Amino acid sequence: MTDGPLIVQSDKTLLLEIDHPMAGEARMAIAPFAELERSPEHVHTYRLTPLGLWNARAAGHDAEQVVDALVRFSRYAVPHALLVDVADTMDRYGRLQLVKHPTHGLALVSLDRAVLEEVIRQKKIAPMLGARVDDDTVIVHPSERGRLKQALLKVGWPAEDLAGYVDGEAHAISLDQTGWELRGYQQEAVDNFWAGGSGVVVLPCGAGKTLVGAAAMAQAGATTLILVTNTVAGRQWKRELLARTSLTEEEIGEYSGERKEIRPVTIATYQVMTTRRKGEYRHLELFDSRDWGLIVYDEVHLLPAPIFRLTADLQSRRRLGLTATLVREDGREGDVFSLIGPKRYDAPWKDIESQGWIAPADCTEVRVTLTDAERMEYAVAEPEDRYKVGATARTKLPVVKALIERHAGDRVLVIGAYLDQLDTLGAELDAPIIQGSTTTKERERLFDAFRTGEIRTLVVSKVANFSIDLPEASVAIQVSGTFGSRQEEAQRLGRVLRPKADKGTAHFYTVIARDTLDQEYAAHRQRFLAEQGYAYTIVDADDLLAAG
Repeated sequence: MTDGPLIVQSDKTLLLEIDHPMAGEARMAIAPFAELERSPEHVHTYRLTPLGLWNARAAGHDAEQVVDALVRFSRYAVPHALLVDVADTMDRYGRLQLVKHPTHGLALVSLDRAVLEEVIRQKKIAPMLGARVDDDTVIVHPSERGRLKQALLKVGWPAEDLAGYVDGEAHAISLDQTGWELRGYQQEAVDNFWAGGSGVVVLPCGAGKTLVGAAAMAQAGATTLILVTNTVAGRQWKRELLARTSLTEEEIGEYSGERKEIRPVTIATYQVMTTRRKGEYRHLELFDSRDWGLIVYDEVHLLPAPIFRLTADLQSRRRLGLTATLVREDGREGDVFSLIGPKRYDAPWKDIESQGWIAPADCTEVRVTLTDAERMEYAVAEPEDRYKVGATARTKLPVVKALIERHAGDRVLVIGAYLDQLDTLGAELDAPIIQGSTTTKERERLFDAFRTGEIRTLVVSKVANFSIDLPEASVAIQVSGTFGSRQEEAQRLGRVLRPKADKGTAHFYTVIARDTLDQEYAAHRQRFLAEQGYAYTIVDADDLLAAG
């Protein structure tokens, strides 16, 4: 027995004592393969899952490294059966490989004949396979490459895709590194992506994911389709590409609700791509409109189902997913793994912070006590309305005002999910509101006014969760969210993590209603950030108001 910070249990849960002096080192060691489940004050619970282990395996970690991390940091002897299971699970990855056969095109090759015999008898897999070439090789139609990978993952035999990629239509793109250079971790992310051919790069908000995309485009030297969350994000991409690369205005097209330009580099919104007319996705032909050499999925954790389906047909194209968190509340991480590719690079947020590339952040949960009338309204509400009743309680208003006064002089984002609550906040704070119905032109005007300091407080809905570059924002006050969404919490903290000119600390407040679903969901939302090493201080609203 050693005095390690980790307790490894036979049910595949890992308990990490966060006050232990080696907790940070242990967290870093297990992060590539373990998923955080719960993060109360003193002991965090992680879980080993097949997908987590396969992702680690695809990213170059072997079973020996995983076993070593568990044994090295464990306080007690690690159950032998668990270590065997880890090794066996990781060994399942890559026993089947998709390769380019010299005479038959795409083929599924087995390094273990019994596994091939097992999968070709699966009812859902058999129709995707063609003729058997020999005992260890089966032909695969190229159009089934993505769907086959999805199906094999579901039956527990994830295939390693070694079939390579088409170069696509060549288009010269170079980085213009005048007055700047790629940071070390950005170059490493690009190198890891390129070595694997396709996959996901995970970097904190504010750490320069767009530059990783630009560098990957320069490496590809080919036509590129970039998919983004909204038009404002698309235009930020365009500005960045014009400033940081050799690309000109004429080479970059916008494909959105407002414009339909197809150029060597085309930036399209997920929204327009998934718009249906008479039951048909009319714009999906954009994927086939050019011989794309690279497809970039910004905020890949938000990928809509129709884009997943189209991506299954794009397996011969290089695909780069960019995100701050791979967490998906719909459980489709397996589809990201199968269709975009495994995680190729993942930088812990605290590592990037320690290098000075993102701002340090204080996270505070302010708990308000509902009035008797509000408690009664919450108690009698229908179950489906209960979260909204708690999250939008007017008792939160004085707290938001007090926090803004505390940070007078700073630029503040007040973030919520419910439009009537945002309208009330806008009126009470005399602050402009940005929501879904705000035009792109008006959003850009307000964001510019915020950047220059003409406006110091903005009230924003979840349209501002993603891809909005506001480095001047140093305070975020969250009043309501999308239930218990971990990725939303990470994105919202990300709004204030851009490094500050004065090297100051960012402040992230979550105002929640005590003894309601609001409090429960807040605990769930904080899990991802806890995994990254952020601790929340819990304060009582009455104490905060009394302190002034």
